[in-house]
Amino acid sequence: MSVGRPQPSTSGPKPDDEVDYSDTFYGQVGGHEVFAKIIHVFYQGIAADPLLRAMYAEEDLGPAEHRMLMFTEQYWGGPRTYLEERGHPRLRMRHVPFAVTPEARDRWLAAMRKGIDAAELSPMHDATLWDYMERAAHSLVNAPSDPSQAL
Repeated sequence: MSVGRPQPSTSGPKPDDEVDYSDTFYGQVGGHEVFAKIIHVFYQGIAADPLLRAMYAEEDLGPAEHRMLMFTEQYWGGPRTYLEERGHPRLRMRHVPFAVTPEARDRWLAAMRKGIDAAELSPMHDATLWDYMERAAHSLVNAPSDPSQAL
């Protein structure tokens, strides 16, 4: 099984609807429909949480949801649309403007947990995806919950 960032096997450039993703994590869990569900449920959690919602300047969370969907699909071996539209993900750099506190991380993870649960993945796929999300969330913490404390 391929985990992480495998590339779909192709014999040359093909439209995304003709690419076989079956040898990738993305394809094994159900592809676009599954990732769209995870990210949509996740963004419902973002919208309902005042601390997290405040980090989004846009009135409509739709564009942010689309960017996150493209990123996660690409990371897990799906279409490379994120790279084509936005370039290298630069995850830490893109989050530097925001005070990502341990509290924000925990709330983000709670919203992501609901998204992953909604997808009803196999235990192995769930654990693999959750492990990445936890590590990514922890890596983005850049501010203490209490401003008088340093990280």
